Amino acid sequence: MPIALERSRAGAPTRAEKWSRGGRNRRRRLRLAAPAALALAGTLFSGADAQQIMNSGAKIQPAKSADRASTGALASSSPAQQASCSITGTVLDTTGALVPGATVTLTNRAGSITRSMVSGSNGQFTFDRLPPGDFRVSVTSPEMGTFVSPEIVLTAGGWREVPEIVLPIASTSADVRVHVTLDQIATEQVHAEEQQRVLGVLPNFYSTYIWNAAPLPAKQKFQLAFRSIIDPVAFLGAGALAGAEQYHNTFPGYGQGADGYAKRFGAAYANDAIGRMIGSAILPSLLHQDPRYFYLGSGSVRSRALYALSRAFICKGDNGRWEPNYSNILGSFAAGGISNLYHPAGDRGVGLTFGNGLIEIAGNAGTNLIREFLLRTLTRNVPVYEKGKP
Repeated sequence: MPIALERSRAGAPTRAEKWSRGGRNRRRRLRLAAPAALALAGTLFSGADAQQIMNSGAKIQPAKSADRASTGALASSSPAQQASCSITGTVLDTTGALVPGATVTLTNRAGSITRSMVSGSNGQFTFDRLPPGDFRVSVTSPEMGTFVSPEIVLTAGGWREVPEIVLPIASTSADVRVHVTLDQIATEQVHAEEQQRVLGVLPNFYSTYIWNAAPLPAKQKFQLAFRSIIDPVAFLGAGALAGAEQYHNTFPGYGQGADGYAKRFGAAYANDAIGRMIGSAILPSLLHQDPRYFYLGSGSVRSRALYALSRAFICKGDNGRWEPNYSNILGSFAAGGISNLYHPAGDRGVGLTFGNGLIEIAGNAGTNLIREFLLRTLTRNVPVYEKGKP
């Protein structure tokens, strides 16, 4: 009887059936294990090598524990996972305000990786898809300083936020050149002189304690003269002189009483105002001379006294040189000649002209002595550094 048909009396399968059934089971296990073996082969070998192994019918052994660990390590360090790091931060200024549009640069330690971007409207920036490594972040913005972060260490899959980035105000230097004209300097000096008052009351406008003071333009000469004749002290001085003349009955043609005093007051004020305008504004502008007294402030008493008295006949020109004081001399006699128009008829003539002219010149000389030796210490609003001739 053939082996395939042989059975035992108890109904157990014959050896041939057992062999046939075992073959089917082995083939089924092989088919189930083939995909797993192919995957493992794809990890350890190239695709062509794995397919050749499968085609050759070689036995596929289960992967040992060490091989499985090696496979897991390779999978965990894949490029996708290596580039999963990121760095972010916010750019501020010294007031805490956000700084949009700042240039942010990322550099690794070797300098081989450099990326750049600008901060957004909220001052923030983000560098993503970075590999592990050591990095620095530098931030710059127009008209502001530069920020450089400490070294930032990124590990696989790491995320780091740079602490608040504060950009300082950029330090700048500029060469500023200010061009000021002599007229502007003179204007400022005249303005300061108009604040000078003896004991805070009596005007001392025509004394300059700046030895090299800027020459006065014609406008400033007229301004200073007009400011002088409208000062309240000018009216008080005319009133005091008129009272003295009334008491001594000077110019008797004016008479006495209130009418006589008014005429004397008008004549005294007119003499001063006309003499001031002609001798300190009109002629100095035409002759380019300075009507002010330049305080000397140094030397012996004798030299200073001679200097003060001579300034009635010598003045400084607008060119800075000393020259005859035609303005004061001619102005004094011109004012004396004009005074004939309003003095009593009996007092008019050449004598009045020369008399008033000489009185005016002598008065200027005496005033200069007072200016040189007394008024400097009594005048307020004079800077301490203005001390006359160096």
